Amino acid sequence: MTIIHKSSTDLSDPSRLALAALGWVLADEDRAQRFLDLTGLTPDGLRAALAETGTHRAILEFLCAHEPDLLGAAAAMDIDPARLAAAKEELTQ
Repeated sequence: MTIIHKSSTDLSDPSRLALAALGWVLADEDRAQRFLDLTGLTPDGLRAALAETGTHRAILEFLCAHEPDLLGAAAAMDIDPARLAAAKEELTQ
């Protein structure tokens, strides 16, 4: 018998994908600090802006700007890195 596990997170939605990627970003203290430094956000500011499309776009832009992060996040999420880049473009429109 084969059990198919479907994630409860719909990663076809670019905003949900960005929030899932944020979990990967924040899992490493140095990477999390670099994200905050580059975006100008504070931890409180990030929490307050989690629902904003601009924040979702910033998360994906952060990943796309540094290939090792893009590849690492994609591997951790078991998705193609191109999906992260496409999600960023979807949020830009």
